[in-house]
Amino acid sequence: MDFPDSVVLQVWNRAGGHCECTRTTHGHLGRCNQSLVWSYRGREVAGGWEAHHIVSVEVSGKDVLSNCDILCI
Repeated sequence: MDFPDSVVLQVWNRAGGHCECTRTTHGHLGRCNQSLVWSYRGREVAGGWEAHHIVSVEVSGKDVLSNCDILCI
């Protein structure tokens, strides 16, 4: 499922327009913090990003603020 637009906007504001990724398997230590561009959602370009579930929907994750991260593409 996709996150409602209202949730994506709240998460974007929480992230301050930066990638929230903290996954060590993605080649960085701590938070990625790459600058993102609001209008580049879903685009595979510098500044591109997408809203991702922290806990997958298949494992009872929900489309809510606390289960959403903004991640660079």
